[in-house]
Amino acid sequence: MAEDGQQQSDGDLATRRGPASQQDMRRQNLALVMRTVAAAHPLSRADVAGRTGLTRTAVSSLVDELIGGGLLLEGELERSGRVGRPGRALVLNGNGPAGLGLEIGVEHLSACVLDLRGEVRVELHHPAPNSGRPAEQTLAELAELAARAEDEAVALGLRVVGRVLAVPGSVPMGSPGRRVEHAPNLGWHQVDVTELWPGPGTAPAVENEANLGALAELWQGTGSGTFVHISAGEGIGGALVLDGRLFRGVQGFAGELGHLTVRPDGRSCSCGARGCLEPYAGLAAVLRSAGLVDELDEQGGTTILTDGQEPDPIAELARRAEEGDAAVRRALRHAGTALGTALAAAVNLIDPATLVLGGGYADLAQWLLPAMRAELTELIRVRPWPEEALRASPLGRRGPVLGAALVTVRSLHSDPAALWLPEAV
Repeated sequence: MAEDGQQQSDGDLATRRGPASQQDMRRQNLALVMRTVAAAHPLSRADVAGRTGLTRTAVSSLVDELIGGGLLLEGELERSGRVGRPGRALVLNGNGPAGLGLEIGVEHLSACVLDLRGEVRVELHHPAPNSGRPAEQTLAELAELAARAEDEAVALGLRVVGRVLAVPGSVPMGSPGRRVEHAPNLGWHQVDVTELWPGPGTAPAVENEANLGALAELWQGTGSGTFVHISAGEGIGGALVLDGRLFRGVQGFAGELGHLTVRPDGRSCSCGARGCLEPYAGLAAVLRSAGLVDELDEQGGTTILTDGQEPDPIAELARRAEEGDAAVRRALRHAGTALGTALAAAVNLIDPATLVLGGGYADLAQWLLPAMRAELTELIRVRPWPEEALRASPLGRRGPVLGAALVTVRSLHSDPAALWLPEAV
């Protein structure tokens, strides 16, 4: 089953193993039927035959196999008004196989379970001081949260068949999707999740959080075709989607928008370079500029100046901006200008249809967008750039964990036979 969220073409399976065998052809046709129902359910078997070009006999056999695998259900009789015996409605099984998405943030852990319809059935969030603590401790706590999410899913009649973890760090192409090369805001370097995962259950596949946020945007948000997704947490994450497919680059490190140069002789960045976007538009930079930082500890964490319990920094920025705090609004305006400078370079290089603000930036969009749009208008002169091409994600900070769960769901849509033919995956 594809773990990177990129859908396989009908020919990919056969290409991997030479000339198409009868099993290959059946697997491809199962995928065709599954995708057809997923795209437009409810459908009758006759509708599926008409849309796929397969014979009704072939569709009936394939549908029976998908129903037997727990992927489809056949519902009540249709009342279409057509002449002849009405067909039965095929729908995705909302109480069958499901995907588990996990996320490690600097200050939190999250888990969610999505059914085959892409609907959230379980969602858990847990505060956790992950920055600088041993990876083993963080993963042990995450495994407990994952087990709790799976238990709740089972109680709802779901069966988790895939697990994907979103991390704020780089995951190289050459690894089997289990190793984190570098996650500076966590203090991780070359962490093998498979080796450290305590169970229960198998270790999750690992993916960069920005990539998963972009995939969630592609599948459930406002992104389509070619777009750039940029998000904020403790650092700045970016991802490129080209013609509906995530672009990873040669080694898997594409999309490092936080390290595009916006001031050639500017501030030092945690990456070792100078003038990167992150020291100007990252969360720590905005808090510092707004005068809300009491101290930056050795791991780069932040403490907000408040009288009570330490709040969510992004929520605190939004609250103060809403109340008209001049320093906060000025800091967000300066961050928006820096973001516009970096994204103008991306637009001129890639020519995307849209730019999508996700993560914490989505929560702060109303104060960032005006300065971003002004800077984009100033710097993009070689092509038309409409204001509406820059937009905030409706998924907000949930994007990465939703994307992590959706990887499994979309893989089942594109290759349902992987459930019972694991040796052929």
